[in-house]
Amino acid sequence: MPVVTVEGRRLPLSNLDKVIHPDGTTKGELLHYYAVHGSVLLPHLADRPLSLLRYPDGPDGGTFFTKNVPPGTPDWVNTAEVPRSGGGTQRQLVVADLPALVWAANLVAEFHTPQWRAADPAMADRLVLDLDPGAPATVVQCCEVARWLRDRLAADGLTAYPKTSGAKGLHLLCPLRPTAPSAAVSAYARALAEEATAALPGLAIATMAKRLRPGRVFIDHSQNAARKTTATPYTLRARAAPFVSAPVTWEEVEECADPDRLAFTLADLPARLERHGDLMSGLGTGRGAAPLPAAG
Repeated sequence: MPVVTVEGRRLPLSNLDKVIHPDGTTKGELLHYYAVHGSVLLPHLADRPLSLLRYPDGPDGGTFFTKNVPPGTPDWVNTAEVPRSGGGTQRQLVVADLPALVWAANLVAEFHTPQWRAADPAMADRLVLDLDPGAPATVVQCCEVARWLRDRLAADGLTAYPKTSGAKGLHLLCPLRPTAPSAAVSAYARALAEEATAALPGLAIATMAKRLRPGRVFIDHSQNAARKTTATPYTLRARAAPFVSAPVTWEEVEECADPDRLAFTLADLPARLERHGDLMSGLGTGRGAAPLPAAG
């Protein structure tokens, strides 16, 4: 088993030649992606308890979701006690530096984080809207809904940052001043989704009812609940190809007429980062955070 040194930490890495994504991407390529781009990913993981959707044998080999600290976690990897929705607590990973990120990536997992930080789980510092298209709708229709939501959020003083989900849709995230309980953020997000449904009849929907979703974009507001998590910016997804949940520009959202235009893999990220830098740096730092408006 090869051992590498990352910022003074010696890390054993396993099965580097193993094909993880069906397109031929290996575990070694996956780890290289995280090692090279850790500087943009880490601010979005900072102080947030990590949930992992693991796929060690690739997306076709089965996936499983875990929040508990994995067995064998080194003692230098940060952890935090996190409240359980049913009472009590559980201990979860908190990735604070590049060695911890590479160690976690060696588990082969998507990275998912909540809309609050471990230091104060009672208070949300982000709002998220997950735009999920029901076929035959695609990310093109998500972009139309996203533009309406961007303008509506701006009217309430909130700045929306768009990113691809890394699957079919888009995520919009807004930095908030960390003074709003998750329940209040959830109520505001629900009201906003219902308002969008009324403003965009036949295009947007605010409920999960599958019979109503074909051809429409479901605005999933539920991920603002304290117990829920969202795919972290820049995480790879367990897909046939190594798609990334990639930040995008509003110009790209406005001009999207082809779903392939908003599908990015790990191979696309170096050029995008060279051109744009971290398009979500304001989200990671909380720059421009605004107070939560009143619901309704």
